[in-house]
This record gives sequence, C-alpha cells and structure tokens, in this order.
Amino acid sequence: QLQLVQSGGGLVQPGGSLRLSCVASGFTLDYNAIGWFRQAPGKGREGVSCISRIDANYADSVKGRFTISRDNAKNTVYLQMNSLKPEDTAVYYCAATSGPLLFRLCALSESYNYWGQGTQVTVSS
Repeated sequence: QLQLVQSGGGLVQPGGSLRLSCVASGFTLDYNAIGWFRQAPGKGREGVSCISRIDANYADSVKGRFTISRDNAKNTVYLQMNSLKPEDTAVYYCAATSGPLLFRLCALSESYNYWGQGTQVTVSS
C-alpha cells in the first residue's frame, strides 16, 4: 500500500519550534518531489515548501523560518519550523509525486499524487 504517514506537530508558543516528519511506505522518495502544504480554518490550502532532487523553495511567509529536508535512506522528509507565529496555525500536509517533477511545478498541489493524513500545528500562548 502506497502511503505517507506524518508525525510531529502539536501546540507550541509563539517563537517556538516544531519538526514535522513524513515517511513514505510502499514506494521510495529518491526521485520524487515532496511538498508541504497547510490549511488554516476557513482558508484554502497553501503551499509552504517543496523539495526536488536538486532544489527547494519556500513560501514568502515562511522563508528564513522553515527548512525542508529529505533523508532518502530513511525515506523521510522533514519540515523544521522555527520562530513560529500564530498565523502558522493550520493543518499541515505532506505530499509526494509519483516520479520526477519539473521544479517550477513543485509548489502546485495538483502536481502531487500521494498525500499524508495531515497534522495539526497550533501556535498560541
């Protein structure tokens, strides 16, 4: 069964940090693009960050605070989130393509074939 399983998330105070993990099972992530998206209550899904084999990009709202990384040996992608703000509160989703992807398409949710179950991140004092 092909799936992405997420972990991490939770409640953190403003300025705090969290790390989200996304583990693939049933397929390898070596040649895939991986994206992180989020959806806040009452809002649409927003691209946060994505990574291909050669590059990564970030939404302006998280640039300098979030870092995406991949460990192909563990078939896992991470999203390290630092200096968290209340406006980062959302359900976060990881997503993977079924194969290589043009990097310019990396930020588009429709580029992805597999999605994680979502994990809640709440930033509040």
